[in-house]
Amino acid sequence: MDFTRRETLALGAGAAVVAMLPLSAAAQAAADAEMVGAPDDFLAGATAGEGGLTLNAPEIAENGNTVPISFDAPGAVEVRLYALGNPTPGVATFRFGPLAGSRVASTRIRLAGTQDVRAIAKMADGSFVTAAKTVKVTIGGCGG
Repeated sequence: MDFTRRETLALGAGAAVVAMLPLSAAAQAAADAEMVGAPDDFLAGATAGEGGLTLNAPEIAENGNTVPISFDAPGAVEVRLYALGNPTPGVATFRFGPLAGSRVASTRIRLAGTQDVRAIAKMADGSFVTAAKTVKVTIGGCGG
């Protein structure tokens, strides 16, 4: 069987992509393992203050599958969101570089039931600030 130059290059590129898959899967698994931890793991013994972080979450969510969450954390380099009542409390990590114009983000998270949602921000000076909201998840919009 004779291969053309293009076929050889295509096979080589495909083999390189396949060879890199386990490395990227291992990197993703390491990132997931970092996020699985509780808020105390992120704080590493430090105490978190109040103020400097605004967390927006609805008081009542009719559907726990898509609860909108947003935050504003001026001066933060990293913000982590935790749903403390979920089996895996770590929900999201946001990292901001030095050229970020604003430290604002929003997402939708899944909540297992009525629970506290906490955001912890690591500020540029190494200190931590936190904000929390209680979200009541109703079943079928019945307020129960």
